Amino acid sequence: MDESARRRAANDASGRPDLGPLAHAARRSLNGEHPGLTGTMLPPLVDHHVHLMLVGADALADTALAGVVDLGAPLDLVTARRHHDGLPNAEFAGAFLTARGGYPAGRSWAAEGSVREIDERAGDGRGSLPSPAEAAVAEQLAFGASVIKVVLNAAAGPVLDRGTLDAVVAAAHERDLPVVAHVEGDGMARLAIDAGVDALAHTPFTERVDDELIGRAVALGQRWISTLFINGYGEPSPDFDRAVDNLRRFHDAGGRVLYGTDLGNGVQPLGLNPAELAALSLAGLSAPEVIGALVDPWPLRERAAGIVTFVAGPPPATPEDLPGWLASASIVPTEDLERL
Repeated sequence: MDESARRRAANDASGRPDLGPLAHAARRSLNGEHPGLTGTMLPPLVDHHVHLMLVGADALADTALAGVVDLGAPLDLVTARRHHDGLPNAEFAGAFLTARGGYPAGRSWAAEGSVREIDERAGDGRGSLPSPAEAAVAEQLAFGASVIKVVLNAAAGPVLDRGTLDAVVAAAHERDLPVVAHVEGDGMARLAIDAGVDALAHTPFTERVDDELIGRAVALGQRWISTLFINGYGEPSPDFDRAVDNLRRFHDAGGRVLYGTDLGNGVQPLGLNPAELAALSLAGLSAPEVIGALVDPWPLRERAAGIVTFVAGPPPATPEDLPGWLASASIVPTEDLERL
């Protein structure tokens, strides 16, 4: 089935896009705010790649995002946010783990304490003392991390050697923490996949990932966080085209896609980014698949309890209307809605 036929098959008899099993018609309670208002109920929405150290710890409080995954922050911010009430719920990677002198060490935007450089160590690190990789992972966990982030950016400096990367992945997995990698530069996607990294922080954008490697990533169960919009910020660019092509083939092969924006990188709207959602559609995701990428609780196993997403009014009339429709969503207590 070609792309146009697949999209037509995803529409209901009225021509509206089928939103899939996660979307339900709902009405606001007669006892709450906006009594009797009808619309669509969805699970809580998550941006799987943000940087609160750049946008501000409370900048997303009044948006439709119920959850965010912060993929690089000083550990004091992690600690402070762990004791913070209110939405969005935040999961953290803690510091960027990188090679000595590797990206993003020394960058003006990388707040003090947000980068943890790891020295190589000979041997397997199984002696009486933890290896540098083990110590770095244990430190992030002690401060409240629920995911570990490694940086493999060969375009901007040294990267972790394979032995050290393997040690980071092993130490994280022993502690039941997934590992997400920033990959940039030739061969970095392959390095991350060879090492068994659980997710990529960005869809690869500097190189075409071949189909064999994509197949291995899918077999591994790897997730790719989209971050398509930042490759050009709405302007045509080779990086954007490469990323869309890579994500399309990853998705077509059965790969699991997560919505993420790298919020804090360049000018983007606070909350949902309709341009990122449109780029997901461009990469071949249907409306139910875009919603699935938005509501996946990763790195958690369960969605947030007690809250849901509500989009007032009729569903989107066309697939092209989906991003703007989703951007009008709000968070409401579960008890404020009744399914129709």
